[in-house]
Amino acid sequence: MGPRVKVEGKVPARWNCSFRLSRVLGYLGVMEAVSTEELDEEEQLVRRHRKEKKELQAKIQGMKNAVPKNDKKRRKQLTEDVAKLEKELEQKHKEELEQLKLTSKNKIDSVAVNISNLVLENQPPRISKAQKRRDKKAALEKEREERIAEAEIENLSGARHIESEKLAQILAARQLEIKQIPSDGHCMYRAIEDQLKEQDSAVTVAALRSQTAEYMQSHVEDFLPFLTNPNTGNMYTSEEFGKYCDDIVNTAAWGGQLELRALSHILQTPIEIIQADSLPIVVGEEYKKKPLILVYMRHAYGLGEHYNSVTQLVNTATENCS
Repeated sequence: MGPRVKVEGKVPARWNCSFRLSRVLGYLGVMEAVSTEELDEEEQLVRRHRKEKKELQAKIQGMKNAVPKNDKKRRKQLTEDVAKLEKELEQKHKEELEQLKLTSKNKIDSVAVNISNLVLENQPPRISKAQKRRDKKAALEKEREERIAEAEIENLSGARHIESEKLAQILAARQLEIKQIPSDGHCMYRAIEDQLKEQDSAVTVAALRSQTAEYMQSHVEDFLPFLTNPNTGNMYTSEEFGKYCDDIVNTAAWGGQLELRALSHILQTPIEIIQADSLPIVVGEEYKKKPLILVYMRHAYGLGEHYNSVTQLVNTATENCS
């Protein structure tokens, strides 16, 4: 290394700017290297996940071949075992992907902090936080759709396919078919919203969530006994119940039996829930209006429990003739 040169007086602005620019380019190079490393690690992880899914399907097929088709008890147990294995693998893969993304994010964030501390003249307009949130949401939605598509292709003989076939038969007998609802945490409320539209009643998801929380808070004794802390097993405290209701309004918290009960009272309408392996459940039987009909799926898309709406079955043969 050569001797340091001491510069008397003020450093010209163009030197300072060039110095800062070189530092930024250096940081950008580091970020590019981190991003490349992230892509390589993610690709390897995705490949391993695909391999594990194929191995599981082979194992499941072997389990099916070992159980006689006429042995209904063992076939039922087999279906439950298969569903458990698939759920465990899905959870394992989800956790591994989240850990990889978290590790990569920490690396990139560290470099991004250094860049943000450099002030350059004539900077291009910065992307707003709102735009970043929209981009992130779009990226997550695209990733979710890709996972759904991959899961559907690789799991045609699994629990989700079996459940879908059963539901299609149950609904067809009533001249109905499934109407798909996005799996975004709002599915139950979106299914209710869709059913209300069929009855010419327009109520938004936000309104349904707000009314549900308000009703539950004004009828605490009807709901609090059924809510327990998953860590302690104790019934919710008043503070925990209050947060539960706040989450209904302000987050994409999933809705279930309690929320359906509240909605049936709010709308003064029965709500029928159709399932693949159980008889339909009707909430709010005391009301005499035409029921809202939802489809409850335990194995939807490999993303957990999910609600869909229904619509009238389209008679393809009749349509072709007409």
